[in-house]
Amino acid sequence: MLFLFENKSYFTALNNSKLAIMKKIFAIVMLASFIISCKKDLTQQQMDDVKTAPLISIKEINAFIKQKLETTSKFEWATASDEMIWSALQQSDFIASVGYKPATETNIDNRIHTIDINSAEWMAAKASIMQIIYDEEVKLNKDLQKTNMQVWPEEFLPVVDVEIKSLATIKKLRASNLLRYVEPMGYEPSAMEQQGIGNKVASSSGCGGNVADNTIVNNVHYTVATPNAKVSWNYTSHGIQNAWTKSTGSGVKVFIIDSGCEFDQENLGSAFNQGSSSGRTIEKIVTLPRSTIFGIPYGAYETPDDGCGHGTSMAGACAAPRGTDGNTCGVAYNCNLVTCRAGEDVLIDASRESKGVADAYVNAANRADVKIISMSMGRITGSSQISDAIRYANGRGKLMMCAGGTSFGWSAGWYGVIFPAWMPEVQAITGVKQNTSFSNCDDCHKGSEIDFVVVMERAGDNKHALSLAMSGDAPSTVGGSSVATATCAGMAALVWSRFPTYTAAQVLSKLITSSSNYPAKTGEYGWGIPNVNIATN
Repeated sequence: MLFLFENKSYFTALNNSKLAIMKKIFAIVMLASFIISCKKDLTQQQMDDVKTAPLISIKEINAFIKQKLETTSKFEWATASDEMIWSALQQSDFIASVGYKPATETNIDNRIHTIDINSAEWMAAKASIMQIIYDEEVKLNKDLQKTNMQVWPEEFLPVVDVEIKSLATIKKLRASNLLRYVEPMGYEPSAMEQQGIGNKVASSSGCGGNVADNTIVNNVHYTVATPNAKVSWNYTSHGIQNAWTKSTGSGVKVFIIDSGCEFDQENLGSAFNQGSSSGRTIEKIVTLPRSTIFGIPYGAYETPDDGCGHGTSMAGACAAPRGTDGNTCGVAYNCNLVTCRAGEDVLIDASRESKGVADAYVNAANRADVKIISMSMGRITGSSQISDAIRYANGRGKLMMCAGGTSFGWSAGWYGVIFPAWMPEVQAITGVKQNTSFSNCDDCHKGSEIDFVVVMERAGDNKHALSLAMSGDAPSTVGGSSVATATCAGMAALVWSRFPTYTAAQVLSKLITSSSNYPAKTGEYGWGIPNVNIATN
């Protein structure tokens, strides 16, 4: 038809009547094509309300989250509307965590560790859920293939991680009796409020400060123990030095979920065994997948190396060697250690970090040699996928410590215990100042979910506990509920090493009965300050 309009010599060969007829025919054809095209577009809009549904703004979503936190002390996406979940997905990275189940199943929380997702009925439930998602999402993406819908593979938990762009998908999923939950993996109010739509970058919370502290003073901030190790000032508050006469953590493996372990810190590498620390192992693994933005294939992970510094300091507080090089030693200086890089920093605010943390718990749960899991990371909103993984680990007999929270940005000054520390399956730990009455550290969170407190902020100069810097033999200092958690994990390792046949519940009982508030658990500081010297009797 383009040729007919451009080739004038052809038109001059036609008489006027023929030309008029052809013009009418062309006009009718074009009009019909336009009507058909409009009808198709209209049908598409009707089928996909995603194109016309108004977004609930980040400000409105955050206000709803904050209101829930203030009234119930926690936020779970199950309380949000279809439109809010969809809006949160569209304004983060579209990746949703979708938990599924067979229609005949009810609550699986207490037995999730027994479920075989490769059995016929669970595979059928997954296939049906994926079909629901595909049927709606393919309307927006004609090239969508069922075989590549999952962003990351899943081996053990009944959950799929998929991109969702249609509001209709959310509605259909939440109406299905096969669904356990659907929620955005990468929406965190603090990060979203600071970074805005389309500008989401990695948080730096907890990173960059793990350098040598040259202001620490002998017999004030530390003492020296044989053969030549610095002992942090706060160990005395928990009876740790006296407990070392009975237990040093040998035979117990602690799994630390954090930002990784710095390769340049030899005390967590080639010098992990030195002085009084011997015959133990350290492993450095990673469960944090690389970003999918640039089409990174499945199975691609970051390195275990710590690009933040936080994970290195947590590993040091728990398990640094009691060595000869003048560096600080950890609470359980003879325990075995696994460091797992599951996030970029302490705030679990990206979808890949949620996946990394969930996979870390499952990895630890499936290892018979791991006794204790410690995580000094967290988030404001709940994550059902991480909750699944924690319940999976709980069912496999792991003792889990989680940081109660350290304030920054959006959560500062008003928010209580963070996720996942609020979960009953974990022990929530926070930090307190060195004094005779309880006083939480300057930035530490407190609340009814707290189980134990650790002294980690000195009276007078507010100096924090000692740990390993990113490199060298001069200690750093680190604070918050983070170091409190890693320290408490070390104390649990001392108890378990002293009583190697104990279960997690029996070790926990020892810590409880040795604590300063026992037998009365308080509303904000739990059982109080554990005395590991008493706990190892």
